[in-house]
Amino acid sequence: MKAVMSAARYLFIICLPFLLLTVVIAAAVNSNWLYTHGFQKFDVRQVLADNGLYVTGQDMANIAHGFIHYWNSGEKYISLTVQQQGEMVAIFNQDEILHFRDVKRLFRLDYYVLLGTLLYCLIFSLVCIYREKGKYRKMLARAVLWGSGITLGIMFAAGIGAFIDFDQLFYDFHLLVFTNNFWSTPGNMLLLFPDGFWYDAVTYIVIAIAVLAVILTGLAWSYLATHQDKNHLLQP
Repeated sequence: MKAVMSAARYLFIICLPFLLLTVVIAAAVNSNWLYTHGFQKFDVRQVLADNGLYVTGQDMANIAHGFIHYWNSGEKYISLTVQQQGEMVAIFNQDEILHFRDVKRLFRLDYYVLLGTLLYCLIFSLVCIYREKGKYRKMLARAVLWGSGITLGIMFAAGIGAFIDFDQLFYDFHLLVFTNNFWSTPGNMLLLFPDGFWYDAVTYIVIAIAVLAVILTGLAWSYLATHQDKNHLLQP
């Protein structure tokens, strides 16, 4: 049993960063505020008008809602329209629609990883808390310390990398995860989501993950300190 719990502990340490990453990404994907704030900050409505697409404030709100609905729906392709001179006009061209299909697959993968890591971390935590009258609670706390510490290290590196050259990182990310170049298709997609929008989104995500990791670190550290385990706080 000791070997099993030891292996389970290391798996928990590996899963925790993925859990924090995926839960924050899922929250961001479904955050209406993130879309509308970005649209307003970068004056997307005016940018669209300058390129021949005239939309109202309500249209922008509908677009944000439409994306959130699409990510969580069973629809294979996104279909967003706005009224132009009395006619309903599609916002995106075919290549843009195909790109959003690829993006949706990534978000679905995020959901699956979130579900899997959440279930595992929850089960491991419950076992540690309740098995043999809490015998493994300190093991859980130390695992949380390590998992949160690894997460903070990754977020620090990501933050430094984004600060130094976000554009290059963003470009490399697209080359890594997409097998086509639909992501660079000229059209309203790039107008709706300029580079600044993504820089802000990544910044919010990194900060949110770091905050969660700090909270977990504080809770685990406090538990170990109050249970007289100060000499083994960093034991994996």
